[in-house]
Amino acid sequence: MASVRSLAITGVALFALSAATSAAAQAPADNGADQTDASEIIVTGVINAGTKTETPLVQLPQPVTIIPAEQFISQGAISISDTVKYAAGVLANPYGRDTRVDGFNIRGIDALQFRDGMRDIFSYYASITSDPYNFQRVEIVRGPASVLFGQGSIGGLVNLVSKTPEFKMGGEVNLVYGSYDRKEAMADVNVALTDTLAVRGVARVRDADTYVDNVSDDRVMFAPSIRWQPTPDTDIVLNGLYQEDDTGSTSQFLPIVGTFRPNTAYPQGTLDKYTFVGKPGWYRYDGRSLQGGGSITHKFSDAVRLSMKARYIDSDLRYNYHGVDSYTYPTDPFLPYASYGTYGRTIGMSSSASRARMNVFSTDNNLQFTFNTGANIEHKLLVGIDYSWNKVSKQTTYGSGEIVDLYDIDYDALSAYEPSGPFVTDSQKQLGVYVQDQMRFFDRVSVVLGARRDRVTSSAGTTDHATTFRAGIIGEVGAGFSPFFSYTESFLPVAGTIQNADGSTGGAYRPQTGTQFEAGMKWQPEPNTLVTVTAFHIKERNRVLYLQNNATTQSGELTTKGVEFEASHTLPGNFELLVNYGYNQLKSEVNSSLDYMPRHTASIWSTKTFGMTDDAQLRLGAGVVYSGKSKSTGQVDPYGLNPAIPAGTLYTIVIPSRTTVDALAEINWNSWRFAINATNLLNNQYYASCLARGDCFVGAPRNVMGTIGYRF
Repeated sequence: MASVRSLAITGVALFALSAATSAAAQAPADNGADQTDASEIIVTGVINAGTKTETPLVQLPQPVTIIPAEQFISQGAISISDTVKYAAGVLANPYGRDTRVDGFNIRGIDALQFRDGMRDIFSYYASITSDPYNFQRVEIVRGPASVLFGQGSIGGLVNLVSKTPEFKMGGEVNLVYGSYDRKEAMADVNVALTDTLAVRGVARVRDADTYVDNVSDDRVMFAPSIRWQPTPDTDIVLNGLYQEDDTGSTSQFLPIVGTFRPNTAYPQGTLDKYTFVGKPGWYRYDGRSLQGGGSITHKFSDAVRLSMKARYIDSDLRYNYHGVDSYTYPTDPFLPYASYGTYGRTIGMSSSASRARMNVFSTDNNLQFTFNTGANIEHKLLVGIDYSWNKVSKQTTYGSGEIVDLYDIDYDALSAYEPSGPFVTDSQKQLGVYVQDQMRFFDRVSVVLGARRDRVTSSAGTTDHATTFRAGIIGEVGAGFSPFFSYTESFLPVAGTIQNADGSTGGAYRPQTGTQFEAGMKWQPEPNTLVTVTAFHIKERNRVLYLQNNATTQSGELTTKGVEFEASHTLPGNFELLVNYGYNQLKSEVNSSLDYMPRHTASIWSTKTFGMTDDAQLRLGAGVVYSGKSKSTGQVDPYGLNPAIPAGTLYTIVIPSRTTVDALAEINWNSWRFAINATNLLNNQYYASCLARGDCFVGAPRNVMGTIGYRF
């Protein structure tokens, strides 16, 4: 039994997107987006998401979703994960709200996060979450996108577009009070110093608790930026960020038994969904992030444009953790500890204290050439090179195993200690060269062809090379209908080596690769309406498979196919309607850690503005988010502790579908704004997911926030 105890206790990415942001502020004619402009961007705006060139949405042979800040703030978003929950094919917060990390799933696969077109997260639990108030919009590219962004998610990626200075005077100040004693102040101030120089500062200070006892959600954030346009054809932006978070974890990794499933050994032992299992004051997730970067855009002529950007990130994080052993015997986690106390109450607990440092440098540079071949064929030829370097160092100390009464934890007796020992460092470098040609035939048919070559080296001594391609076509056939078809590829290096069942080490993991075929239709009957219907088929190869006795192999293949529907209709300043639906079917030759993803997701969001007086307007909004049932399959006895159970015996847990409702009531009076936001208005207490490995993750309960704001 002692052995059981020790076992248990042991992105040029969206440069397009970013460029879209920069482009919006580069020309004096586009002095930033007000609320009306932001709404129009969703429907018919010119963006460069997915192409790194300014391209109307209806000319892109792929679905791209643009979510302006005005929209996700109206929806009550308090995290980046919340900003994407009203997008087709996207599952936000698949593990419930997590104060440590943001999580989103696109087309059934975990998505990567980019900031201003460059990836900014390279390791779990090495950085803090981004602040949605610091971004003017969030952009979602669905499907593989390695041709432009290098290594990345097979399902898609999320890009955050930073607020940058505009050539106007103005700003806002907001005071917020909400559920769980949430108190915060926010400010966004823009100053045009001259006709060619502007500065902007975005800040937030927050003092808040959460729905889990002893888990705070405190933050200080300041993001200054400066824009200089020495000539009409040159735009230079410098930006910085200081952010400090003092929080913990709203994910407590509670066992399935006693939460989602009854504890038959202790029938009265139903745990509260929001039970805290750590040592108060010690169980922390505290971090600091410093970032600095900039971009330069210069037009040599109407035919040649240069874009350059770079960013450096320095992140420091301290993470102290306690967790119960939900994993040794997932169908009865109390059984291995029956001899240590009361069966059905006594369980093992592990702990760790860690410190992580993450440093990232990224740069992306390209030239765009615009020219014609013949009278009716237009070209946008893009040639670029990008480079990134990241280093993550971690220092971790593991505590000795502890035994607790899960229903009456003696918090004072839990261990507390500091991390010690050497830092273990992993680093990686990526160099990529890409080329893309966008051809426009007779101002009706668009063709995109692209290729990329990457070289990725790691501190483990491995070097990976990858060549990826993309091709797509879209054309207007009349009445606003534009069918499209595309083929895209992706790759993602995998750190580590194969672990054999006998404890020996095999060769290094090969990169995961993915391919996607997609066909669909875009319909734009008038400028403020856009409907997109698409079907896709993704095949991902070289997935790492986790076997018994901590062994791994890399023969995994995952097939994802599905359909998506996305409709947006906007009447600027008056009415907004978003309707989305996604269906994903995942299939692997063995059990996959992604089996828990729901097949069906859907959402609808609408706002309507009413004029009360000449100086006051009432704006009401409501939304519904639906996630279908999900299931997870795993081994009953993953460590072979019970000889009566045949090795590899499986069981399945099914999580019911869930629906949440959000609401908004807002009054704008002269320069004042008074708003009340409610997420999960009906307080549906549900599990976002429960994994057959043994643990459950609860969805966030109702959250209400009141805001008083002043614009100037």
